[in-house]
Amino acid sequence: MKLKQVRQRCEARLVELGLTMPFDAHRFSRSLGARRERRIHLCPVSIPTGPCGLWIAGPTADHIFYEQQTSRLHQEHIILHELAHLIWEHHPTLVLSHELAGQLLPDLDPLVLRRILARTRYSALEEQHAEVLASLILQWANRPPADPTWKVPPEASEVVGRLGRSLERLPADPHD
Repeated sequence: MKLKQVRQRCEARLVELGLTMPFDAHRFSRSLGARRERRIHLCPVSIPTGPCGLWIAGPTADHIFYEQQTSRLHQEHIILHELAHLIWEHHPTLVLSHELAGQLLPDLDPLVLRRILARTRYSALEEQHAEVLASLILQWANRPPADPTWKVPPEASEVVGRLGRSLERLPADPHD
């Protein structure tokens, strides 16, 4: 599948999500969890090596681990990337070293851990879908308002009015 087709599919899915403003990845994860009838736990962790984010599907809830030692925007992108895997209904896959798994999941049953570690990575197409959808959600969330209006404080209305009239008199071409 070409990237253009992936983007078109992701744009269509974006419309179906019914996102609201102001957007917040944590609130969106709670809403998505309610729709899926499976709680989603967002878990900030410090990951010295390995992936920036990780989705683990437990028996009754999903767990998304994301790097806490990065910018808020990057954290949101990581969370949204993992949530996009849920939205696309990809199967959770994971490749972790036993050491890293022990740091992230010290209370996880060893049998479950072995099952998780035996899985393979997502396909390239699944990763493209997750990455593009996460990027589109962030792009949507940070877009300027459709009607960029602003209110002038009453004490500044006269000055703003004079500035506006002055700008209207300027030539359209700055070289005129």
